[in-house]
Amino acid sequence: MERGGSNASRSLFPTGPSFTLDDFSNKDFIVRDFVDSLAETAVPASRRSGPANQAFDPKPLIRTFENALSQLGALGEELQEKESELLSQVRRAEIQHDQTLETLGRKLDQSMAQFEALDLTLNNNPSSNGSMRGGGSGSDGGGNIAVQIGEKLEELDRKRRKAQDANFLIQCWTEVFETGQLTSLEEIQRQGGAENKIRCAVIARQLMRISQRLDPASWGQQTNGFRGNGVTNGVVGANRRHNTREALEKFSELLEQDLLKQFNNSYRRQNFDDMMECAKVLLDFNGGASVIAAFVNQHQFFIDRDQLITDEVIADGDTWEQLADPDSEPPGVEPSLQSLIDEVKIVMQEESFIIKRAFPYYETVLIKFIQRVFQQSIQQRLEMVLDKATTISALAFLRCLHSSRAYIGALVEDLKTHGLTEHPEPCSAQIAQTLDQQLEELFIPYLVGNGYIDREKKSLEEMYNSLLFKFTLYHSRRKKAPTGFMASLAQQGTQLISSAKDAYMERLESSDLTPTQKRTMLRVAGIRDDSSNKNDIEVSEQDGVLSVAYAKRMIGWLAESVRRTLEMGSSSETPKDVNILLNLLLTSMGQVYVETALDAALDQATSQENTKTEPDLSYLPNIRPAVTITNLMSRFIATVLIRLAESNTTIRRSMEAQTKLAIEATERKTNAVMKSTMDVVLNYIPKLLSQQKKLDFKPKDDDLEGLVDTLQTAPCQLICSFLSQKVAVLARQAVDGHNLEMFCSELALAVHRLLFEHFKKFQVNATGGLMVTKDIAKYVSTLRDWPLTREVEQIVEVLTEVGYLFIIQPEALKERSRNLASGPGDNRGAGGGAVGKRLNKADFKQFVLKREDASSVGVQSVLAGL
Repeated sequence: MERGGSNASRSLFPTGPSFTLDDFSNKDFIVRDFVDSLAETAVPASRRSGPANQAFDPKPLIRTFENALSQLGALGEELQEKESELLSQVRRAEIQHDQTLETLGRKLDQSMAQFEALDLTLNNNPSSNGSMRGGGSGSDGGGNIAVQIGEKLEELDRKRRKAQDANFLIQCWTEVFETGQLTSLEEIQRQGGAENKIRCAVIARQLMRISQRLDPASWGQQTNGFRGNGVTNGVVGANRRHNTREALEKFSELLEQDLLKQFNNSYRRQNFDDMMECAKVLLDFNGGASVIAAFVNQHQFFIDRDQLITDEVIADGDTWEQLADPDSEPPGVEPSLQSLIDEVKIVMQEESFIIKRAFPYYETVLIKFIQRVFQQSIQQRLEMVLDKATTISALAFLRCLHSSRAYIGALVEDLKTHGLTEHPEPCSAQIAQTLDQQLEELFIPYLVGNGYIDREKKSLEEMYNSLLFKFTLYHSRRKKAPTGFMASLAQQGTQLISSAKDAYMERLESSDLTPTQKRTMLRVAGIRDDSSNKNDIEVSEQDGVLSVAYAKRMIGWLAESVRRTLEMGSSSETPKDVNILLNLLLTSMGQVYVETALDAALDQATSQENTKTEPDLSYLPNIRPAVTITNLMSRFIATVLIRLAESNTTIRRSMEAQTKLAIEATERKTNAVMKSTMDVVLNYIPKLLSQQKKLDFKPKDDDLEGLVDTLQTAPCQLICSFLSQKVAVLARQAVDGHNLEMFCSELALAVHRLLFEHFKKFQVNATGGLMVTKDIAKYVSTLRDWPLTREVEQIVEVLTEVGYLFIIQPEALKERSRNLASGPGDNRGAGGGAVGKRLNKADFKQFVLKREDASSVGVQSVLAGL
C-alpha cells in the first residue's frame, strides 16, 4: 500500500519538458523566454487557478530546473562528441591537402626541369650538342637559329601564297582570254565575305593591267605583229576569240554594284563594320569615288529636301513688310531657311559619327558631304529667299542677306566647335577650312567688288530722299533772296536739293520699283499714293523746318547699314566702305538737310536788313536743330566711322578733312545767320529811335499831368518790347550756353552804343530828365535780362549814370565829374570811347550841355572844371 501510495504521490507532479539541439539552433531562440516557459510548466494548472493568497511552493520549480539541467548536460556531452569528431575530420583533411600540395610541387619541379632541359637542347649548337650540354655559352646562338627558322617558314609561306596567287591569276587570265568568262573569280565572289571581295577586286585590277599589255586589241591599240607561242595579240588575228577588256569591265562593274548594294544594306542595318570593309574594297577598286557618291547622293536628307525645294518661302506678309520698313527692327532669318539650317546642324553632327565609323578615309567623305549640303540644299534655299526679298525692296534684300549670313556663319562656328568626326575635340584644320570656304562661296556673288556697298548706298539714298522729300520740295518752291554775299555759297545746296527731289520722283515713277518699296517710300515721305504729280503735293512751312527726330532716324539707318557692312565685308575693305557712307551722310544730312535750312534762314534774314516794318525773326529757331543735328552727325562720324577707318591712314585722314570742311561750312552759315540777324535788329532799332519826338524830353508845363502817368516814351516801349519778346525769346530758341551769351553780349553792346548816341541828340529839361531816367531804366532792365558777360553788364550800367546827369543838381554834377575817365583811351569797350565802364569827359560834357540849365553858373563852373 505504501509503495502504491508512493507511486500515486509521484504522479501528481508533471514531468519536466524535453528538448533537443534543434530547439537551441533556431535563430528565434531567446534565453529569457526559455526560462519563462520552464517556470510555467513547473506549476500545475490546479495551483495556478487556486486562491491568490496561497503560499509559494518552490519544489516544482526546483524539480523542473533540475530536470532541465540534466537534459542540458546530456546535450552538452553530445555536442562535445560531435565537435571532437569534426576536429578529427579537419585534421585528416589538412593532412591530405598537404600531401596533395607536395605531390603537385614535385610535378611542377619535374616540368620546370624538363623545360630547362628542352631549352638547353634548343640553345645548344647541334654540331656540338654533347660538348655544350653542361654549359650555357651557346644559348643566344641557339635562340637566333630558332628565330631564323621561323622567319624562313614565314617567307616560304608567303612565297607559297604568292605562287598560288600567280597561278590563280594566270588561270583567270587564261579563262577570260580563251572563254571570255571569269568562272574562278565569280566562284570566289559567290562565297561572300569581305576578304573574298577584296581579293576579287585586286585580281580584277591586275587582270586589267595584263589585258593592256597582252591584249592591246581590246583597248584599240595597234601592234607590230608581236607573237607569243604562236598566238597573235594584234588588232587582227585568227586565234583571237574574246574581248578581254569588255569581260573585265563587265565583271568589275558587277562587283562594284554588288559592293555598293552590300554597303547600302549595311547602312540601313547600321552595320558599321561591314560598311568599313566595303569602303576599303571600293577604295582599292576605284579610289572610293563610287561609294562616296552613293552615300552622299542617296542620303535621305537630300531626297527629302529635293522634294521640298520647290516650296514657297513661308514668311508671311507682315514679316516682309517689317523687313522693308527702315524704322522697324529686322525680324531675323527667314523661317524656311532657318528650319533648313537647324536641320543641317543636326544631320551633320549625326552623320559625322556614322562617316567616321563607316569609312577609313572619313575626312574625304565628310568634305564631299559638306560640299553637297552647302552647294545644293543651302544655296538653293538661300537663292529663293533672296529672290523673294528682291521683289520686296532693296532694304529687305540687304536685311535678308545679312541675317542669312549671320545665321549660316553661326552654323559653321557651331560645327567647328562640335568637331564633327573629331567630337568632342574641335574639328580638324582641313574640315574647318572647307566650312569657311563653303560659307564664303555662298555669298561671293553678292559681295564681289563694290556690289554690296553700292546696294547699301542706293538703299540709304532712297530712304534719305524719301524722308527729306517734302523738305526739299518746300525749299525748292521757296522764293530765294535776289542778292547777297552768301547767295553764291547756297547755290550748291540749291542744286543738291533739286537733284534729290528729282531723284526721288524718278525712282517713284520707275517701272522696276516693287509695290512694297513704293508703299514704304510714300509712307516715309508722308505723301499719298494719288499725289503722283509733284506739283499737286501740298507742303507746309513745318515741312521746311529741321527735325532732330528725322536726323536720328537717318543716323539710325546709317548705323544699321554700317553694322551690316562690317559683318558682311572684309576688314581690308572696311575703310573704303565707311568712306563711301561718310560722303553720303555729309551730302544728305550736312548739305541737303542742314545747310539748306541755314541757307533759307540766311535768305530770310538778309531780305529784312532794310525793312521798315518789324522784322520777322521766326527763322531763328531753326538754328537750334541745325546745331544739334550737326553735333549728332559729328559725334557719330568721330565715334563710329573714323574709328573704323583707322587701319588705313590715308582714308582716315581724308575722312577727317572732309568732316572738318563740312562742319566748318555749317558753322560759317550759322554764324552768317546770327550776324545777319544782328544786322536786322540793329537796322530796325534806329528806325524806332527815329520816332522819338524832340519834345519827349522837354515837355511843357501843360503836359505834366500826363507825364506822371506815363512810364516810358513810345519808342522806348516799342524797342524794349521788340528786344525782350522777339529777339531774346527767339535767340534763346536758336542758341544756348556760351553761344547765346556771346550773341546777347555783342547785341547789347551795339544797342548800348545806339542809345548812347541817341540821348546826345535831345534837349532835356528838369521834367524831361525824369522821362530820360525812366527810358534808360527800362533799357537797362531789358538788357539785364539777357545772359551777358560780366564786362558787358558793367558797360550797360553806364547808361544809368547817363540818366542821372539830367536830374541831379550842379553840385552833384561836380562830384560825379571827379570820377570821369580822362579820355577815350581809358574806356576798354567795343566801339571806342562812347562805350566803356566809365564815362569820359567828352561824353559827360555832351550830355550836360543838353540840359536846359546848361548855361547856368553852376553847370558852367562844372564844365569849366573839366
